[in-house]
Amino acid sequence: MFLIIILGIGGSFQNGYHISGLSSPSPFHMQHLRSNLQYIQRFINSSWYDRYEEPPPPQMVTMIWSLIVSMYAVGGLFGAVSVKLISGRFGRKKAMICNSIISIAAAGVMLASKPAKSYEMIIVARILYGFSAGLGSSTHVMYLGEIAPIKIRGAVTLTSATFGSLGKLFGQFFGLSEILGHEDLWNVVLCVPAFFSLVQVLVLPFLPEAPRYLFIEKGDEKACKKALQSLWGQGDYEQEMDEMLAEQAAIDAAPPKTPLQLLRDRTVRWQLLTMSIICWSNQLSGMSTISTFSFDIFLKAGLPRDKIRYITLFLGVSEIITSISCGLLMIEHIGRRPLFWGGYGVMGASLVFVTVTLNLKDALDSYCFVLFACMCLLASLYTFFLLPETKGKTLLEISEEFQSITVCGKSFSDEIKAATRL
Repeated sequence: MFLIIILGIGGSFQNGYHISGLSSPSPFHMQHLRSNLQYIQRFINSSWYDRYEEPPPPQMVTMIWSLIVSMYAVGGLFGAVSVKLISGRFGRKKAMICNSIISIAAAGVMLASKPAKSYEMIIVARILYGFSAGLGSSTHVMYLGEIAPIKIRGAVTLTSATFGSLGKLFGQFFGLSEILGHEDLWNVVLCVPAFFSLVQVLVLPFLPEAPRYLFIEKGDEKACKKALQSLWGQGDYEQEMDEMLAEQAAIDAAPPKTPLQLLRDRTVRWQLLTMSIICWSNQLSGMSTISTFSFDIFLKAGLPRDKIRYITLFLGVSEIITSISCGLLMIEHIGRRPLFWGGYGVMGASLVFVTVTLNLKDALDSYCFVLFACMCLLASLYTFFLLPETKGKTLLEISEEFQSITVCGKSFSDEIKAATRL
């Protein structure tokens, strides 16, 4: 449990914080919202004027601001694609430690950008933050999956979502004007996650490495067994290690494939389709839109303008409560499938309700939620009828479940049998 917490504050927590930290709102009179966005734009203006003794062209400010925002995603992409290389070469634990060091370095660059009057340093810091978030979030989930027993693997890996939600809440909280949401402290707000990274750097070396990495990739059976005993308690764990070997043998039996070959491989077509549909459904479910435009939504609902910044905090709180309740109470008792189709169904119905109520109020531009509602309802139907349950199953068993999916009376396993007979 302690390892889960340490991994969380250096993993998906960082990404969640930086998603919300750059635009955490605080009041500016009664007609405007002031945010880190506006603080940084004013910093760009003043830095440019100090250098060139003239105000920057508006399009230049827009371009610099766009780079500050977008470079986080660029860094995240490079961080995500480097996961296999870094975690495979150094191990899960050292990869997380290196990731936290990058986050601390990014915070140092961000802090120094203001006294140096350099918006270029903000761009560099955002690239490093993005790289850290991309590498850390992926390694975090990988590490969690490899330290957890099969029976609770789903609940353990779901803690990454909890820490991501916690990071969003912290970003909103520290961005309040009563905390750090001042123009003099905008660079400090963006450096808060470095404190948690420092904690991870100091503590993680004393915690065990991922057993699967030690056994499969390093070939160190003794170290693997020691790590398992440290994580799960005393025992020989021969059966669990045999399962690791069986899963790895199945992986090794399949030759490496290019992306095009993978798309053509009929043995994993249902897995690819399911991953794509769930990913698209998550992105088009309206969650990001509601978070981004929560101020406008609450304003349309008639809530006082100066209270909305506090009410939006409850969005983060509700997200944390949901992820904790799913992880600790539901996912291992109910299963994945009911949570998928039930969650998408409830989300779709909720968005229809939001659309209707906003229209009944005054509303002409609320129909965007209809798209999100349709996507959620379609995802609910797909996961209800086609997605197999994965609770308490090994990777091999899950693969067999996908191959036995039946559509129009046919399944891929039937095709294999027919081909074998021929």
